[in-house]
Amino acid sequence: MERSFPLRRCIGCQNSLLKRDLLRVVKPKDEGVSLDPAGKRAGRGAYICSLDCFLNAAKRKRLSIALKSEISKDELISLTRSVEEFFGQNQD
Repeated sequence: MERSFPLRRCIGCQNSLLKRDLLRVVKPKDEGVSLDPAGKRAGRGAYICSLDCFLNAAKRKRLSIALKSEISKDELISLTRSVEEFFGQNQD
């Protein structure tokens, strides 16, 4: 019996990739937007595969649409820094 692995779609490039290869951005109910590297937090989530995809998704409002929530400029700036740090530390 072959084991199947969950796939998720990157909101930036629209490619389907393994969930473990993507970074989850989460918007819990009654809280701000944050990163969820483990992919376990409760809340509305969206997946990204790279910093470029994150910037593309934010620019085209795909992040707000996927999370079904408006993201303030301050939240977006903070989130961008966190994504830059995450992908900077996780380079192959």
